[in-house]
Amino acid sequence: MSCTDRLALAFAATKAQRRGAQGASALTGAGHGEQARADLLLVLVTLLAGAGWVFSKHALEGLPPLLFMGVRFALAAVVLGGFGARALGRLDRRALVVAGLPGLVMAIAMMCWILGLQRAEHIGVGAFICSLSVILVPVFGRLMFGTEVARSTWSAALMACAGMAFLFLQGGLRFSPADLFFLASACALALQLNLNARIAARMSALALTTVQLAIVGLVLLAVSAGGERWPAGVGGDIVGWVLASSLLATALRFLLLMKAQRVASAAHAALIMTLEPVWVAAIAALVLGDSMTARQAMGCSLIFLALLISRWRWLLRLVHGGQGAADGVGR
Repeated sequence: MSCTDRLALAFAATKAQRRGAQGASALTGAGHGEQARADLLLVLVTLLAGAGWVFSKHALEGLPPLLFMGVRFALAAVVLGGFGARALGRLDRRALVVAGLPGLVMAIAMMCWILGLQRAEHIGVGAFICSLSVILVPVFGRLMFGTEVARSTWSAALMACAGMAFLFLQGGLRFSPADLFFLASACALALQLNLNARIAARMSALALTTVQLAIVGLVLLAVSAGGERWPAGVGGDIVGWVLASSLLATALRFLLLMKAQRVASAAHAALIMTLEPVWVAAIAALVLGDSMTARQAMGCSLIFLALLISRWRWLLRLVHGGQGAADGVGR
């Protein structure tokens, strides 16, 4: 969620961490050719996530932010619901209620994200700020549930703080409204991931995602109806950006992610998913002419390094090609 609606990537990261903790790998029995295709699909997933930022930025030229996000998520939920009708039919009322709380938290995250995007002058910087949710997930898990935190996470957090200092310490601590919204979104996504981790094993990823996308869509449409002025008409170009955001950057992205995860190793997925902010910065520079200052580029580079440090055990698993090499690393 963007931080666009990145539930697909966030859910995948959670599943990868769970598999890693259990010492399992999704690569079982897969050939190198299948793994290569899965890796390419994962790269495409992150590319679509990055493009979603630009799609959304264009859509905001003709729609109020909350109305746009409500339509985007509601439409994506309808599409995914068509693919997951059988899984959805197996959900009882209790499962819907359990999935509802993380869905409400996600609605807050996406509300903050789109309000940040609306105000952002440099969306590439915003993408790196939102990526901090990856580092915040285990920290929030420690605070909320007492889960163990690897030493590499604290190292990553220190590196991320150094990156934030480059971004915000300029003659004093200076946060723009967009920066604050992006930070709030990252925190809300970290909270949502921890809540999802407690229920992910009890329902399918497709059903959980569909329910939560629908909740986000309905909540944001309701808030928009009460506080935004809806336009009398919308141009065809804006409709195109909305459809691209919903169908390509949300629904198709999640379906491709599910396909890739049937083969891709958890280590590959965990590392490839860190590419999203890089794609956002690159696409924004090419399409929107969005450039960074040297100070911003240094801050974002340090944040990206922090993301890699947070995935240190997965990186060693790739290098050594086995679970044993990663056991105990970063603790």
